[in-house]
Amino acid sequence: MTFTDVPQGRYVPISEGEIARLVREHPLAWIVTQAGDEVRATALPLLPEGNDDSQPIAAFHGHFATSNPHAALVRRAPRALLLFLGVNGYVSPSWMHDRTQAPTWNYASAQYLVDIQLLEAPPQRDAVLADAVAGHEQGRPKAWHAGEMGPRYETLARRVLAFRAGVVERRARFKLGQDEREDVYADIAGAMAGALAGGDTKELAEWMQRANEGRTGRLP
Repeated sequence: MTFTDVPQGRYVPISEGEIARLVREHPLAWIVTQAGDEVRATALPLLPEGNDDSQPIAAFHGHFATSNPHAALVRRAPRALLLFLGVNGYVSPSWMHDRTQAPTWNYASAQYLVDIQLLEAPPQRDAVLADAVAGHEQGRPKAWHAGEMGPRYETLARRVLAFRAGVVERRARFKLGQDEREDVYADIAGAMAGALAGGDTKELAEWMQRANEGRTGRLP
């Protein structure tokens, strides 16, 4: 499994920090593995290794259920593709003065070609599970930790297979209005600003603003 060369044009992320933000805020990724004619895909939450978000992510940690046939396939074919989809949404020509514009879809995404190393020793497994819990519980009131499960922890932990996915290659594509004319972008920005109370629009607007620093159409 290899990447083909796809030009990214204007859709290159502005920083490594924005890519790290994507995978931390949207950690559920599709893991896709192929061996011959057999292809499997599993959606799993993945945690990037390390805390320096100014540097490219070198690896991810996660775990399969031992009952998942995907785990057996990974033993035979450790190379896989990770697919992250972050914020995304429809952009309507109804927002624009120029009605000849076409609809589009804005989004932020990242793909990682990885080699998966299974971590089968209990201490390795426990470290991956502890890091996952700490990462997802961080900042929560009354944050939970695995020790609260008591003896039940070991029963459930035996049913998972931890892994480290070492990054071989990465491709990120942040299509967030960078290619729009100034007047068209201003119309989009104005329409989204008026819809900020609409929930999902707010997150997309924030990502678009960071990707378009210096544009005349600004989101609040």
